[in-house]
Amino acid sequence: MQTGKITTKADVEIFLTGFKEKLKVFDIIYEERTKNKQALLDLEITPSQRTGYIKGLKAEDYFKGPTKDTNDITNPDYWKFGKSINNKEVYIKIHFGKTNKPVICISFHVAEWPITYKFK
Repeated sequence: MQTGKITTKADVEIFLTGFKEKLKVFDIIYEERTKNKQALLDLEITPSQRTGYIKGLKAEDYFKGPTKDTNDITNPDYWKFGKSINNKEVYIKIHFGKTNKPVICISFHVAEWPITYKFK
């Protein structure tokens, strides 16, 4: 469920700035999902390149969020982005992680449906 307020481009930029600053200090954890592992092969990229793409996210890559994590209500809201990598659209779902812990990438895989970007 999305929070009630409409997300602006400035909101996304604020989220990304904080996310990237925290990533510099605490690093990033990738969820151990088959789709996420397969994406590295499908996209022909390395794990460090994947992190580089996440570090390079911009407000224009945003398409949804913030959204409450109904699987774990103690987690911060997650945000969804998309990015074209090697001519494939990639679905990326991230959140801040716990206090004083790494940021989290829940999903990083080839998109299963077309993504509609709010700020492109």
